[in-house]
Amino acid sequence: MSDLMHRYAPAAARAFDAVHAARTALDIDLDDPAVELFADQFGVDVSLVDDDMRRRFLAATGPTAFEVAQAVYVDDYWPRAGIAIGAVLGSSTFVVPAPGEPRELWPLVEDFMREVARLDALDPVLTELVRLRGARQHECRLCTSRRSVAALEAGAGEAEFGAVDHHAESDLPAAAKAALALTDAVIWSPYLIPPPVAAAAAEHLTPEQVVELVLDVTRNAANKIAVALGADAAAVTDGVELFATDADGNLTIVGTDPR
Repeated sequence: MSDLMHRYAPAAARAFDAVHAARTALDIDLDDPAVELFADQFGVDVSLVDDDMRRRFLAATGPTAFEVAQAVYVDDYWPRAGIAIGAVLGSSTFVVPAPGEPRELWPLVEDFMREVARLDALDPVLTELVRLRGARQHECRLCTSRRSVAALEAGAGEAEFGAVDHHAESDLPAAAKAALALTDAVIWSPYLIPPPVAAAAAEHLTPEQVVELVLDVTRNAANKIAVALGADAAAVTDGVELFATDADGNLTIVGTDPR
């Protein structure tokens, strides 16, 4: 992974390295046309994975569907993260870990997500705005139906949460606008971050915050697995679920808010 990620978020970078090493050790064939089409749409716009595409993918992968979808996620976001960080903070060196022993991938992805959740350079409100922006871009029903207790306790409300949909024209602070613009770029144009977006992020965010933001987008994008497999149904039909994140990075549902 990027040396900048190792510099500013070493534990999360090591966890991401472990994910990548395990992924490269997996003997997974992505050349089947149905799998290739699924993977391409997963990377471009996961919300457009339709029932027919999903059915063909499941027929091609059978009982390994979840594992293959995880591999597609890693292949999708491993390069994005390092390139986006380098676009904002300057050229970086990629350190590709040696392939590891074959291991179950999902527990390592969960370890990575917990390490990212433990980062604290971004305040709780901005962290939640970034999460919600990604959830809405990927059209994850589960993620859009949740709200962070930490963000609510820090003063955020539906006005701020709604502003993520039109952040450039909103009354959000400049740092939040810069962060959300970078979030969009990582999601939609990761290999060509617009220079004004990179410049605004560098102006309004510290290097630690830039790295954390990109890692947050990467962690949150694991929801693409559920969206692609049609497993992202919200747990509530009215209001939102409230969640908290503990010191170890574990997410816990703590209640509901009817709003």
